[in-house]
Amino acid sequence: MATARVALGMVELHLPEVGSLKAKRHVLKGLKERVRARFEVSVAEVDHQDVWQRATLAVAYVSADARHANEVVSKAMDFIEDNVDGRVLETFVEIL
Repeated sequence: MATARVALGMVELHLPEVGSLKAKRHVLKGLKERVRARFEVSVAEVDHQDVWQRATLAVAYVSADARHANEVVSKAMDFIEDNVDGRVLETFVEIL
């Protein structure tokens, strides 16, 4: 039986310019679409859905190779940090 490795990255964001939940959804939707298209990962908002200026995104990638999965998720999280209109409060990557 083949093995699969999942890399899971979490990134907590502060979005100081966002003034409503609608604006937050708009900002995150564009960011998530760019990350998905560029890295072929799954991205979802997983915490702080009802708070205007905070968001936690989860980034996941499945591969047969744990090193490759970690590399893809790490690059996706770097891309988020470089392209978000706000700042990153915390990040971590875990291999499952």
